Amino acid sequence: MGTNKSKWVKYKPLLWMIAIPALNIIYGILNEHSSEVRMLITPLDRQIPFLPAFIIPYIVWYPFIALTLLFIFLKDVRVYFKTLLALCLGLLVSYVFYYYFQTTVPRPKVGEGGILNYLVQFIYAHDLPYNCFPSIHVLTSYLMMKGARVLKRWGRLTVQFIGIMIIASTLFVKQHVLADVGMAIIVAECTFLLAKLILPYLMKLKLRVVAIATHEAG
Repeated sequence: MGTNKSKWVKYKPLLWMIAIPALNIIYGILNEHSSEVRMLITPLDRQIPFLPAFIIPYIVWYPFIALTLLFIFLKDVRVYFKTLLALCLGLLVSYVFYYYFQTTVPRPKVGEGGILNYLVQFIYAHDLPYNCFPSIHVLTSYLMMKGARVLKRWGRLTVQFIGIMIIASTLFVKQHVLADVGMAIIVAECTFLLAKLILPYLMKLKLRVVAIATHEAG
């Protein structure tokens, strides 16, 4: 019994992924038309075609984030925490942008019939065209690509390929524009660096708290 318990204890850090859906509550609150909504679309964005087939990688994003974090955790717990912390910081930075600089992206008319068109319509219906700058799909996918560098070659290449497809999908299904992609990458780079700097202090703080709790219990 004790052996089984200790076996599962090592997976407890995975529970910190609950922070992602918890923070997404803020996304839902901010995903609405504010008093001033901007459009960052450029002539180059207008040249990018609408390709319903890219809704597949766009939707794959949901399990992609969780599974990539899991594989990173199994390979290197420290990199897992750094990547997850960078992701959470990135979400918070994005929410500040959404609150003070709300943007929208014009959506194309979607054709009738076909599973791909249905999936696009489903996403459009359940995700209002706000909270665009920076793109969370791009931000988080880019962070997974950075964190996945600790994986073996096949795993690293798989994450990179899927990540690139997801980033491209945000443009081809007209959920985002180029400015959203660019800013997401900048935010991801900054939060990944910030997470690298502050993670050691958080680890020391955790050890100190555990030591105090153990001393008081004794």
